Amino acid sequence: MPSLSSAADHIQDLGAYVSASPSSFHAVHEAARRLVEAGFVRLDELEPWEGGAGSFFVIRDGALIAWVVPEGAGPTTGFSILGAHTDSPSFKLKPKPTTGAHGWLQAGVEVYGGPLLNSWLDRELQLAGRLVMLDGTEHLAATGPLLRFPQLAIHLDRAVNEGLTLDKQRHMNPVWGLGNPSDFDLLAVLASSVSGASVDPGQIGGYDVVIADTQAPAVFGGNGEFFASGRLDNLSSTHAGLVALMKHASSASSGGPVAVLAAFDHEEIGSNSRSGACGPILEDVLVRISDGLGATLSQRRQALAASFCVSADAGHAVHPNYAERHDPANHPVLNGGPLLKINANQRYATDAAGAALWARLCAEAGVPYQEFVSNNAIPCGSTIGPLTATRLGIRTVDVGVPLLSMHSARELCGVEDPRRLAAVAELFFRTAV
Repeated sequence: MPSLSSAADHIQDLGAYVSASPSSFHAVHEAARRLVEAGFVRLDELEPWEGGAGSFFVIRDGALIAWVVPEGAGPTTGFSILGAHTDSPSFKLKPKPTTGAHGWLQAGVEVYGGPLLNSWLDRELQLAGRLVMLDGTEHLAATGPLLRFPQLAIHLDRAVNEGLTLDKQRHMNPVWGLGNPSDFDLLAVLASSVSGASVDPGQIGGYDVVIADTQAPAVFGGNGEFFASGRLDNLSSTHAGLVALMKHASSASSGGPVAVLAAFDHEEIGSNSRSGACGPILEDVLVRISDGLGATLSQRRQALAASFCVSADAGHAVHPNYAERHDPANHPVLNGGPLLKINANQRYATDAAGAALWARLCAEAGVPYQEFVSNNAIPCGSTIGPLTATRLGIRTVDVGVPLLSMHSARELCGVEDPRRLAAVAELFFRTAV
């Protein structure tokens, strides 16, 4: 793989990864492509897996688990797991998606997660995701610029700057053309966007399709210090883990933990799915890895007790115009280093042991880090960290890249922080904890 040692190289590669990943299914497809190029072997959950050293991955829907088993690994070897997620807040295509009125063609969509609705207005958007045919075959579709949520002109709403209110059902129906909806089929447009295959829209049995921004990522700022892109929450972490795992695989030596990247789907809607962190996918893979190393049930428990999970998900930088919304004493900034995320009510899984591990890893990697804790009057969100700790009993710490405009169609981070997260992740993958 190319060297991504500089922040400039890493941020350009992150932009390329995000651009190739308009949906969770595209994110794992692009990750798989990169892993295969790096020598990883894709395994099939329906087939038996051989044990032993090597680099492997498995895909389940919009989730991917990749791992490196070192030479000399045994039944009680622990796991160093970096957990992230592939989905982002957006809008998901409904059944009977071709709608419209008054000469407009529109798309019926449902809000997915918690997007900042106003940030999606007046942008050129695409549909992207998977189409599942009646015979069970799957195809990735991505239309390119197709849709727009048009905002009402100020002449027709003179009070709009005093407070914009968007009704999720009435106002969030994007336009994609002109005509009578009965004469058009949005699924035909999706079918025609599949690359390398001829897809009959009449044979589409189901679909998981979301809306994604099409504007290219960009570096900007007085000194080129900012990076703007869609889906940084949380492809910034998925990409960091991917880069780190591939680098680790290229230089892995005998001994050390089993290094694992767990990129889950559906985090933005609670993780309750077979490919989400509440589901069994990570446990399924860890059990099969342990079985391949000859572990008994008791030895598998020993391996989990010797394991650690770094839950990597984007966090909040201090907003200069809304500083009162942040904790008075903890004001993380862009390019100040990745965040250590802390919450007394375990909305983040960090405890003292996890904080100490993160401090040690950052010091050894030569990377600064910042602590994040919420204002007491503003409850924070959560991550896959507490879910993984609860499901598997693995010690877990929550970290991530600081952002502004989180859950916007276009988020903002510093150009230095994603590379720093990847550097610490690479060290973590080879460190027995």
